[in-house]
Amino acid sequence: MGLAAGLGCAALTALPAAAADPSLKVQYRQSSTGSDQAEPWFKVVNTSGSAVSLGTVKVRYYFKADAGASYTFACSWAVKGCANITSTFGTLARPTSTADRYLEIGFTAGAGSLAPGADTGDIQLRFYRSNWASLNQSDDYSFGPSQTAYGDWTKTTATVGGALVWGTAPDGNDPGGPTNPPTDPPTDPPTDPPTGGAALFDDFNYTSHTDPAIDSHGWSVRANSGGPGVPGAAWAPENVTFAKEGTNSIMNLETSTAGTSGTTEQTEVLTKAMKFRNGTYAARVRFSDTPKSGPDGDRLVQTFFTINDLKAPMADDYAEYDFEYLPNGGWGEPANILYTTSWETYRPDPWEAVNQHSESRISYAGWHDLVVTIDNNAITYYVDGQTFGTHDARYLPERPMSINFNQWLIDLAGQTSTTPRAYDQKVDYVLHVKDQVLTPAQVGAKVNAYRAAGTVFEDTVPGGQ
Repeated sequence: MGLAAGLGCAALTALPAAAADPSLKVQYRQSSTGSDQAEPWFKVVNTSGSAVSLGTVKVRYYFKADAGASYTFACSWAVKGCANITSTFGTLARPTSTADRYLEIGFTAGAGSLAPGADTGDIQLRFYRSNWASLNQSDDYSFGPSQTAYGDWTKTTATVGGALVWGTAPDGNDPGGPTNPPTDPPTDPPTDPPTGGAALFDDFNYTSHTDPAIDSHGWSVRANSGGPGVPGAAWAPENVTFAKEGTNSIMNLETSTAGTSGTTEQTEVLTKAMKFRNGTYAARVRFSDTPKSGPDGDRLVQTFFTINDLKAPMADDYAEYDFEYLPNGGWGEPANILYTTSWETYRPDPWEAVNQHSESRISYAGWHDLVVTIDNNAITYYVDGQTFGTHDARYLPERPMSINFNQWLIDLAGQTSTTPRAYDQKVDYVLHVKDQVLTPAQVGAKVNAYRAAGTVFEDTVPGGQ
């Protein structure tokens, strides 16, 4: 299950790696000192002697949130194209008097690379309170009221491949270190989510994998043997745990190995019913690039997906829609890669696949908002509020599916050590809204509404569709 989307992708050509010792600087100007929205504009300049892939670059602008505020991001214009600009709002692990949030800007593969001495040109951005209430910029760490022309600005930070190369973060908040989950899904001005509609929402507020509510809420914690993954590996329900992180309950899937099939334990949680078809699917998932301890390098797959059963090889009513993150590569890929894949069908032996995929070869370690929408015309995937890929109508589902999370090892060849190691994949919530296509902002609003009402679980999706 969650069958090797990347098996059909082994021939993909990797993008050029970042320069060995990249060096960047960030230039900033403010376009507005007003109270309706903040308008930080940037240029990223390559000060090294080698080209730098913009897909590895992140820029952070730090600010102090107004009490009770949520924020919305918009890209007004960019030389590289707004479609190639990604964005996430996050909270700082160590708030200060001038910063407890940040706006993080990144780039898709379509932004290309920066040659030595080159810059990105204008990146004209804005953000505002989601209800359009007044905001206060005067206490924001990165705000420069007199910076009306571009100039070097060390109160923003830039990282390349997660390593800090420019600027100074607010005290104790190195952007290369641990952070809290993103807070507000970035998007254009949001609208309220449509009312009504059958929905599944689960905040994963359980005590353990044996909590009777898991079964009564329609979930199965897998214990049966079989694929995908290492032949002979166990699927260990006891390695699915639940704990509070901040105010939210988090589900954790731990996968471990000591380099043999007998020591390999994988994890999966799935709905017992296949009753989900068109509509919106969303989850907040924390991917991991490294094990909690022990040697790194295992060819791990961390997932959120929907699927139904393959009734026969090349059966045309099969369906599967995947987010699959490979932190250490695999399926012919040498390093981290995130796939989204829409499946029509496949044959396991000899292998033949009919699917469409999108991919990004950068690290996705950390929390991410994952959304996939399915209507009668297309399948669209979003990561952190930005479109990741849109797939053709020929891959639309013909039968209902289950909703699944799993973490497993492709094989044991990536790391051959017999030293034990374990990897975590965390899940904050899952949401499905039947027959409604929601924007990422509407997903965020709907989840916030459930939590504001104290609702930790709801399932009104009928059993047959």
